[in-house]
Amino acid sequence: MENTTDLSGRDGVEKLKEMAEELKVCLFGTNLKTDEGSTCRPMTAQEVDFEGNIWFFSGKNSDINHEIEQNKHVQLYFSNAEKGSFLVVNGEAQIVHNRVKVDELWSSFVEIWFQEGKTDPNVSLIKVNTSVAHYWDSEGNRMVNFVKLLASAVTGNNLIDSKHGTVNL
Repeated sequence: MENTTDLSGRDGVEKLKEMAEELKVCLFGTNLKTDEGSTCRPMTAQEVDFEGNIWFFSGKNSDINHEIEQNKHVQLYFSNAEKGSFLVVNGEAQIVHNRVKVDELWSSFVEIWFQEGKTDPNVSLIKVNTSVAHYWDSEGNRMVNFVKLLASAVTGNNLIDSKHGTVNL
């Protein structure tokens, strides 16, 4: 049973936050018009704020920062195939140097990438201002959906509960 729900405003931000913070790791794509995939790299979302901006840590001198300086349009590809959850985010990225925000988002996991800690001179943040996102979200886990898939094949009715839609911010 497929259920289309397009969201905006607070509902859209909540859906984006729920999915991005649950899925966490995405392929972060830059150079969208000229790239064949080599500028997609795994990145971990740190937070989705109340405006729908998605925050990441990056190195000041990293390739991703240089690419964003050249072209701020990005796409983020989140997925959890086992759950049947997928999220594609389109937005504009900006490099942010804000020690207060670094302190707010800092975790021991981030310290793996920045050996000198929060005060590492190479620490920067990427803020992705979401313009539109598309999501697909199946209810239940892989085993439950597999059983529903088998039952669907037998009955001829789609018994998998899934939702999809667009988030416009």
